[in-house]
Amino acid sequence: MKLNRITRALISVTDKSGIVALARGLADFNVEILSTGGTATQIRNSGIRVTEVSDYTGFPEMMDGRLKTLHPKIHGGLLALRDNGEHMKALAEHGIGRIDMVVVNLYQFEKTVEKEGCTLETAIENIDIGGPTMLRAAAKNYPFVTVVTDPADYDAVLKEMKETGGSISKGTNFRLAVKTFQLTARYDGAISNYLGKLNADGSAKHLFPDTYTVQFSLAQDLRYGENPHQMAAFYRENNLLLSAVSNARQLQGKELSYNNIMDSDAAWQAVSDLEKPAVVIMKHANPCGAATSDSDLASAYRKAMETDPVSAFGGIVALNRPVDRKTAEELAKTFLEVIIAPAFDDEAKAILGAKKNVRVLEIPVAPAKGDAGYDFRRVVGGLLVQDRDRGEFDIRGAKVVTRRQPTEAEYDALDFAWRIVKHVKSNAIVYATKDQLVGVGAGQMSRVDSVKIAKMKAQLPTQGTVLASDAFFPFRDGVDMAAEAGVTAIIQPGGSVRDEEAIRAADEHGMAMIFTGVRHFKH
Repeated sequence: MKLNRITRALISVTDKSGIVALARGLADFNVEILSTGGTATQIRNSGIRVTEVSDYTGFPEMMDGRLKTLHPKIHGGLLALRDNGEHMKALAEHGIGRIDMVVVNLYQFEKTVEKEGCTLETAIENIDIGGPTMLRAAAKNYPFVTVVTDPADYDAVLKEMKETGGSISKGTNFRLAVKTFQLTARYDGAISNYLGKLNADGSAKHLFPDTYTVQFSLAQDLRYGENPHQMAAFYRENNLLLSAVSNARQLQGKELSYNNIMDSDAAWQAVSDLEKPAVVIMKHANPCGAATSDSDLASAYRKAMETDPVSAFGGIVALNRPVDRKTAEELAKTFLEVIIAPAFDDEAKAILGAKKNVRVLEIPVAPAKGDAGYDFRRVVGGLLVQDRDRGEFDIRGAKVVTRRQPTEAEYDALDFAWRIVKHVKSNAIVYATKDQLVGVGAGQMSRVDSVKIAKMKAQLPTQGTVLASDAFFPFRDGVDMAAEAGVTAIIQPGGSVRDEEAIRAADEHGMAMIFTGVRHFKH
């Protein structure tokens, strides 16, 4: 195994966590430490010998720190191939010493531009130039130079040096170099994405930049994809702060499959849209049960199971409140693939722990919903990008288009139905009460068929329910069929050239109907 002795290191970091311990560990191996600015001050104040880069190069920092490390004595020391005689001769002729390690993390551009009120000028000043240049140079010359960008790697680097007497292996250098190029790619992508949305005066040009760069990190390899003959992996968005399946902590059970992850995401997004203690049961990316409760989570789960207990078998259950013993006892009665909640108490963990194969995911609720980012759909040779279907809706501010106004009880039911239909594949129809999903019609080519299927699938009485439709009714037949099922009120976006036919049908049946002006089409 080829080893590279570390004799000189350059340290310049924005994130200074762990840097003193690293510097002290390097000093123990008599490594000469070069540094700049605040990093040098912190190292020196800790009693560790450090040489300022300006003293090393003989060239002062200038232009408010814009020019510090861009010097041949730095980059020559990084880029010279140690096994190339001409390179080593050039170093000697020009008085350039080798630099065997670079420890650099960059100006925090992403965090800067996320701050409210960040100006274009502030963003520009937080674009690091010298840091990425050094990182690229060191990473390119990884056979001879160790490049460290992440404080999480400090301990491993020092451990290897202790084991080897002050050296780092080529294999470790390669791993760190790959990590470095991933970092600089992401960094440049963040700058490109930000600037690509702006005009030269800093005003917004467009929501979507001309070129969009996104980076995800490998979370796990999957046994297979949607089908066993497809290879697959799960990648996680970097610096994700949202409450999401991507941030879940798996407490028990088998490894999540491709389809588990898809359904778990759908279930968690659906239950997160409900404010009261709620349960959503998801099967093949469609809700087959949903309910809320004013009392406890266990009763919400029982009501959710009543929607379609056959489809719920082997389903994904998401709950928006911590799971207690009583709820866990109910969950344990049915075979489930995945159970998701913000937390599980000790008694709940013990009960569910007896079902070894069930996957239990804990997703702490984020303090705020925050920016949900973009929604991606891959097509062959391209990428569809949109902002997410988010935002609160005031049900009582919706337009009543029928002669009869909804009752207060109907308003409550319409609100619940509208929150659920958003998560059903189009054409989407749901029957519901104020706290329980009754029937679901999903993914049909015609809306009236979805109305029919929702009634057919219903295990509970549809008399006195409300109906939610994710898009407008193109004909009155869906309204007529809903009336036959006992529906008393309908919520839909409106916008059809035949809206008047649908309204007239509702009036004839004594229904209330409201238009949202918002469509929740989920293709």
